[in-house]
Amino acid sequence: MRIARQVSWFTDIGLADRPEVGGKGASLGELQRAGFAVPPGFVVRTSAFVSFIEALERKSAVRAQVEDLRPDDLAAITDCSKALRARIEQSALPSYVLDEISSAHVELTGGAETSAVAVRSSATTEDSSDASFAGLQDTYLWIRITSEVLQKVRSCWASLYSVESISYRRKRGIPEQSVAMAVVVQTMVDARTAGVLFTRSPVTGDRSVVTLEGAWGLGSAVVGGEVTPDRWVIGKITGEISVREISDKTIKHVPASAGGIDTVSVAGELRRVACMSDEELQALRAVARAIERHYGCAQDIEWAIDRGSGEILILQSRPETVWSARDSAPTARAAENPLSHVLSIFGGRR
Repeated sequence: MRIARQVSWFTDIGLADRPEVGGKGASLGELQRAGFAVPPGFVVRTSAFVSFIEALERKSAVRAQVEDLRPDDLAAITDCSKALRARIEQSALPSYVLDEISSAHVELTGGAETSAVAVRSSATTEDSSDASFAGLQDTYLWIRITSEVLQKVRSCWASLYSVESISYRRKRGIPEQSVAMAVVVQTMVDARTAGVLFTRSPVTGDRSVVTLEGAWGLGSAVVGGEVTPDRWVIGKITGEISVREISDKTIKHVPASAGGIDTVSVAGELRRVACMSDEELQALRAVARAIERHYGCAQDIEWAIDRGSGEILILQSRPETVWSARDSAPTARAAENPLSHVLSIFGGRR
């Protein structure tokens, strides 16, 4: 096992390391160590973020500036966000952090500029069962050279101070000292097909099914809502496909030659063709069941199918939060009069 300093590899971390590697990093390490097919990568630990922010705070406040904001003062939050993001993105990394990230990136890619990575935010407060920061911080795809990786790490840190992220924390009273950002650097998958999967129905909460959504190309088009994905509902145990909705998939995201991603049109003959075979659907169902068993609760999973090998790869798995929150909510408000409490539960039933 490598000694953990500013960088940790997926093979060396798990869920217990969330405070040091964030929700996304901890989950990816946990999945890889449990034997699931995860593209390899490493995490820039929260210690690097903390040391970077503390260096900035020796000149002027960062965290105290955020905590002074009122949750309902959008104008002040916007001004603060703009200033802090610019400051973070333009400030130099400590030399020891820069050196470790650079060395890890070369090790991951073999030094080949043709080997692309994703640089993904991994906040300590994201992807937990009681609070989800998913979508509030940034992800950068198909990054090729070390200097760009270093810049995108700072951009991920800066996204912790987006208007949406600051507003989320202020409305929930989350102390700034408890918030930190790790950054995942992970080998990109040149996806033929990608999408999301839920191990209980996101519509009804039904635990007996898995719901899959997928489209051609990279999963960013599905996650970003830029394409209407194909959708299937499959019996978790039986494998019976009860819903099969094949959409008109007009666009897809593909790697850009200079790095990043391009949006291109889907060839006419593929627009209304299912992006996955039934065999692939059943294989994903089996993987989803195994991941749910491993974590012991319903999961929201991002996946991709490699264009060359056809291998199913897991890009992320986080606890499902919407229906879990409903399950844990009280069914009725407590009343001083016990009879009133009973009536509040049963009074609406006919």
